[in-house]
Amino acid sequence: MIDQVVTSGTFSLDGADFDVDNNIWLVGDESEVFVVDAAHDHEPILEGIRGRRVLAVICTHGHNDHINAAVALGEATGAPVLLHPGDRMLWDHVYPSRSPDGELHDGQLLTGGHVFLEVLHTPGHSPGGVSLHDAAGGVVFSGDTLFEGGPGATGRSFSDFPTIIESIRSRLLPLPDGTVVHTGHGPSTTIGAEAPHLDEWIAAKAAEA
Repeated sequence: MIDQVVTSGTFSLDGADFDVDNNIWLVGDESEVFVVDAAHDHEPILEGIRGRRVLAVICTHGHNDHINAAVALGEATGAPVLLHPGDRMLWDHVYPSRSPDGELHDGQLLTGGHVFLEVLHTPGHSPGGVSLHDAAGGVVFSGDTLFEGGPGATGRSFSDFPTIIESIRSRLLPLPDGTVVHTGHGPSTTIGAEAPHLDEWIAAKAAEA
């Protein structure tokens, strides 16, 4: 079972602010869920949880718009907040006096709510970016690594275009074509819809140089 909540707020980095709508994904069953990316306001997320036990608040990366409701949600539900250590510097900018409750690592398997989520380290948009693969469900939660129409942005601090391309090429595109990609912003897509365009994305980036 996958439920979607959308919240709106501000993404801030390198002294610039952007208005954004964020996807929050609730993954589990009728009694237990994982929350993927607690963004902006924990109250709508709590409404979407509908009293179910929250197994963990999983942060796909440390940008403020993906974690700025994580601590409040964790405190409201008693769930641990998990982040890859590669994004700790981004976390500390939002929560300078509070650490995440646990770390995410490549290959880690998060289980509960009849769901098995494998952590795939997919850096590039940020050093500690991760995607979460539910093989049985045919779904991957890509955070800001892969969107409908291309990779996540790499024009700001701690991001790198060749790195995100390699993450997509080696970690996401090998997944079955029918795998549904639930993204951090905007509409979902599939691996099969995006895979043919990898070379186009690379060429477009090179043309910008």
